[in-house]
Amino acid sequence: MSSKRIPRRRFVGDVAAGAAFTIVPRHVLGRGYRPPSDTLSVACIGVGGMGRNDVRGMTGETIYALCDVDWRQAEDAFTTHSQAKRYKDFREMLAKDAANIDLVTVSTPDHAHAAAVMAALRAGKHVYCQKPLARTLGEVRTIMAESTRRPRQVTQMGNQGHAGEGTRQIREWVEAGAIGTVREVHFWTDRPIWPQAIERPTEVHNVPATLDWDLWLGPAAARPYHPAYAPFRWRGWWDFGTGALGDIACHAMDAAFWVLGFKYPSRIEVESTPLFSETAPRSSRIVYQFPARGQRAPVTCVWRDGSLRPPGPPEVDDLAAWPPWDDGGQLWIGDDGKLVANMYGQNPRLLDAKRDAELKASPPPVKYPRVENVYAEWIAACKAGTQGGSSFAGHAGPLTEMVLLGNLAVRAGRNLELDPETGAVKNASIPAEWITPTYREGWTL
Repeated sequence: MSSKRIPRRRFVGDVAAGAAFTIVPRHVLGRGYRPPSDTLSVACIGVGGMGRNDVRGMTGETIYALCDVDWRQAEDAFTTHSQAKRYKDFREMLAKDAANIDLVTVSTPDHAHAAAVMAALRAGKHVYCQKPLARTLGEVRTIMAESTRRPRQVTQMGNQGHAGEGTRQIREWVEAGAIGTVREVHFWTDRPIWPQAIERPTEVHNVPATLDWDLWLGPAAARPYHPAYAPFRWRGWWDFGTGALGDIACHAMDAAFWVLGFKYPSRIEVESTPLFSETAPRSSRIVYQFPARGQRAPVTCVWRDGSLRPPGPPEVDDLAAWPPWDDGGQLWIGDDGKLVANMYGQNPRLLDAKRDAELKASPPPVKYPRVENVYAEWIAACKAGTQGGSSFAGHAGPLTEMVLLGNLAVRAGRNLELDPETGAVKNASIPAEWITPTYREGWTL
């Protein structure tokens, strides 16, 4: 890979304009370097479920290795990429094949993100990780520190909307004053679409023959296998997932975080259905209060999950059609107007139909270059030696920290006062395990 560094905005703009990579002979770059025109060798950790989509996103490159603890879930990826080497343990894969791998994708359950990401970073690889970046604040901060020490390794989180047209339109519209000073942003989702607000099951189940349960648990404390955890249902369990907020807020809150320059909130207020010790509640309403910063006014962000919905604004005549997306979206409220978009920032529009038509007929200049998708953006950045749009230290880590602070309030069942510069909780004692989990023997960051 060329060591020449290109400013990210200029590079992405060139790609968007159709510029081709220069083909550089391998001998010019020296032993061990790839010309930018070469395909890259990819190892994918977690290749069923969302991980299957991530494998598809890499198919323009060379799929060298596929790793999954459940080979039944991995079957489609294995069949499609029959030439790829197969592993169950990413630690073994990186120990044996690091020299043959350029890129690593991580699409495991949340509780294994940090261990896999750190192993890939320390092996010297470019890393793409699904959202949230990690399950806990301590893990996120460890990843951020490690990636900061490795600026030549390109990182990207899988909050796909950040690479989308809509999120960039929202920023351009807001910066052009389309809705005036932003005062509130509301978010809603139909998640959880998996069981939450439940106790630990006690029934005995045999582990499926294709699943390595010990590897699935990874760094988490040992417990017997149960289909209440895997596959997919792990999201509602605090030991494995981050609930509805962790699942969707890195998508839904991304545009507001980026456009409005959020850091940490000064206060988080929380309401929820009854709390359970091991699982997230059935629904919650979380209010983040962000103090003024620089030229930005104070902003209130309201998160609603469990199919709670924001009240219909005065501009909406037909409340039966509100909100415009049942599965989730965002509503921005400014002094001079309101805009809505779906949870990924797509399809933004002003609620005032006349002003929306005028805006779209005469939009502000394009300031934030468009890219094909989050995978293409990351691969292009890897080849250019720049960072991804949602890099771990530059964007993804701080965004995930902001999101996970909301989960601390939910679990604690109380409003939190925070230091808006450091994120430190000032009015409550938070269990250390919620911040920095204890890993099982054999697992480490």
